[in-house]
Amino acid sequence: MTTATGRAPRSEPLSLAARDIVHRYGGVTALDGVSLDVRAGSSVALVGESGSGKTTLLRCFNRLVEPASGAVAVGGIDVREREVVQLRRMIGYVPQDGGLMPHWRVLRNVALVPSLLAMPSPLASATEALALVGLPAEQFGSRFPHELSGGQRQRAALARALAARPGVVLMDEPFGALDAITRSDLQAAFDALRRELGFTTLLVTHDLAEAARLADELVVMRAGRIEQRGALEALMSAPATPYVEMLLDRALAASARLREGE
Repeated sequence: MTTATGRAPRSEPLSLAARDIVHRYGGVTALDGVSLDVRAGSSVALVGESGSGKTTLLRCFNRLVEPASGAVAVGGIDVREREVVQLRRMIGYVPQDGGLMPHWRVLRNVALVPSLLAMPSPLASATEALALVGLPAEQFGSRFPHELSGGQRQRAALARALAARPGVVLMDEPFGALDAITRSDLQAAFDALRRELGFTTLLVTHDLAEAARLADELVVMRAGRIEQRGALEALMSAPATPYVEMLLDRALAASARLREGE
């Protein structure tokens, strides 16, 4: 279904659910019986050190990872009941490097999913999405990705994820490679878009400040398991494990160092 303009209508937000997920890379257990629910329309951040399993869990929802056991559902439907290409077209995805096609111009990159979904006017949807992220198509649409700054490339990647107005967006360290000022600007832009459009968000980040800014809840992961879940204030007032306490102490120390350097 499309609107009279040919653009994608706003999709209803979709819930996410994982039950007893186990996954291994060779002899290394990446996910060890993980269960997670993300309410439709909410924003949840997966945080923890490298190797904690956050990206592996995220990728189970769009079947970039097929877990060894357990069940994964998007919108209440088991992901294995959907053809994998169909599933990925209904989910927005922003990887760390943006994932733009380097030989395609920006407008064509952003129009990819609307085109694959055979919407009547994919370029109109792409133009609208670029406007939402602050990259007017008349100025940036004809450029190639290498002609954009790092922040502009990530804005274009976000526009591509939103062009078909999905009900859920998965984000894997989307702002981690950017400088502090650009990262802050993009965080603010994304937060405003999320609240305006209402889609469900699952965000992977190592930055607790970013998680607190963009997510309703934080899920702390360690060694393939969930250590604690809750709002940052709840975690700080009552860390459930020594690891959560250590992670919070590190984040507070890093924040203090940044303030001292200002």
